[in-house]
Amino acid sequence: MKTLLASVFGVTMALATVGFAATPVPDGNRNAEQPDVPGGSASRTKALGTSYEAKYRKVIALLRNDKPLRAKIVQVASQYGISPLHIAGAIVGEHTYNVDAYDRLQQYYVKAASYLGSSFRFEYNGENVGDFIARPQFSVCEAAKGSYAAWTCRESVWNASFRGRTVDGRRYENNRFSAVFFQPFYAGQTFGIGQLNPLTALMMSDTVSRISGLPKLDYRRPADVYATIMDPDQTLPYVAATLKRSIDVYAAIAGFDISGNPGLTATLYNVGNPDARARALKAENERRAAAGEPPKFPEENYYGWLVNDRIADLKALF
Repeated sequence: MKTLLASVFGVTMALATVGFAATPVPDGNRNAEQPDVPGGSASRTKALGTSYEAKYRKVIALLRNDKPLRAKIVQVASQYGISPLHIAGAIVGEHTYNVDAYDRLQQYYVKAASYLGSSFRFEYNGENVGDFIARPQFSVCEAAKGSYAAWTCRESVWNASFRGRTVDGRRYENNRFSAVFFQPFYAGQTFGIGQLNPLTALMMSDTVSRISGLPKLDYRRPADVYATIMDPDQTLPYVAATLKRSIDVYAAIAGFDISGNPGLTATLYNVGNPDARARALKAENERRAAAGEPPKFPEENYYGWLVNDRIADLKALF
């Protein structure tokens, strides 16, 4: 477990001290054809009686027809030092392959307000997440500085010590920490125009509070967390912070500048855990270098592939 926390702190130090020139990743896709789309996405789309293309056209129309939304995206992107194409790409990918977009932005505000009066907890089989993370296995995370380091550490402890295991007589699901404890209505649940999950929002809370001045999120107030990720004015900074984190860790750890490739940031937004993926890519390229092989560049998945393939549509928005 000490190695686990050291890894989290190592990333933080790397982000603070990086000063070398990372290798720019060219725009466009590395794969000639779109990687396979997971079956779950196909099932959701079929259940809605629609198609990927129809959902894509719908979310593009939402962005094209809502000038204030585009202005918000540009403003937030500037705050976080990224291109608005990264934010638009994440939104388009989520609403093409995850859930259908609402027709109007106002519907997101209405949904956000509905959660403020809700009463529910982040828990699993009656065990509140606050009690769960007070278990001794999580003591290694007590020294973590900031919301990202703390929740990343806790997620790693979950994977190493609880996921799919029986602990103290209780069997825990073989599923993601976010799905088990932070989605009280159904697993896989994400919300808002950015389709964030609550754990990601909790991770990015300190960053968003520092840069955008929003109140910090508290896992003991889950209705506030849900209301935040449903409210476009509040969720867009969380989307931007998540994307910026991926850009920073890929430069600091893997040595690649992905800031000019929205398909790659969209891919990482989709799959999550950019720190671990950057470390895995670094290890792979160290192996390749030792074997005299050329380095492997980051690659897009099906979701990011679409973003790069339709980049002209996104550029036309801004």
